[in-house]
Amino acid sequence: MTIPLQQACYRARFATSEADLLACQQLRHLCFFGHPGRDADKFDVDCRHLMVTDVAGHLVATLRLFEAANGAQAAAGYAGQHYDLSGFAQMTRPMIEIGRFCVAPDVMHADVSRTAWAALARLVDAGNVGMLFGCTSLTGTDPARYGQAMQCLIRNHLGPREYLPGIKSSNVTKLSDVPVTGTHPLPPLMRSYLAMGGWVGDHLVTDPRMKTMHVFTCLDVDAVPPARARALRTLAQALALP
Repeated sequence: MTIPLQQACYRARFATSEADLLACQQLRHLCFFGHPGRDADKFDVDCRHLMVTDVAGHLVATLRLFEAANGAQAAAGYAGQHYDLSGFAQMTRPMIEIGRFCVAPDVMHADVSRTAWAALARLVDAGNVGMLFGCTSLTGTDPARYGQAMQCLIRNHLGPREYLPGIKSSNVTKLSDVPVTGTHPLPPLMRSYLAMGGWVGDHLVTDPRMKTMHVFTCLDVDAVPPARARALRTLAQALALP
């Protein structure tokens, strides 16, 4: 599927070949590990991989989508291995897990992220998706460097009690236990979720292999502020789906 954004210099499409998937995995490795390589895991085969390319066809961003028919199936994705998602079991609308969202380090243009979100908006509307969710990565493994940001999340952005993921991993830090010292900002992806009304879980999970931490992040599509929803749909109208 090709999703050209007419007013910008970027295009979005799904990976359709092994070469496409390899390009996505190589960009992921560069972004998350900081050097060339291939980031691949068992979840790739069950996901669709969205690619954002420039006018020359170079890959500048990627993310993968695990599409669950309902809340009971959501636990089968990547997030489900780190978080207890049994609170989602009664949800009947489709859900999409967004994973491995990354932008090439040498690309700073805001239209890259806007192109990806516009493509997601079309997919959400087309599939009557009720929730977007995923694990938002934080650089490093020291929660204290994000201390003030974690306090902000606790005060303003904790999810509904009935949906909060339970603890499943052994490498966990409760947000409430993070010292209020560090001033490192939240990553752009999490800020995007929060600006649209998203919420977070109450604990961080450390990933020693990737040398990162992540927090469960969720966006109830129906809770997106009306003005933001209109802006997303206006942008999505620029996408020509075949």
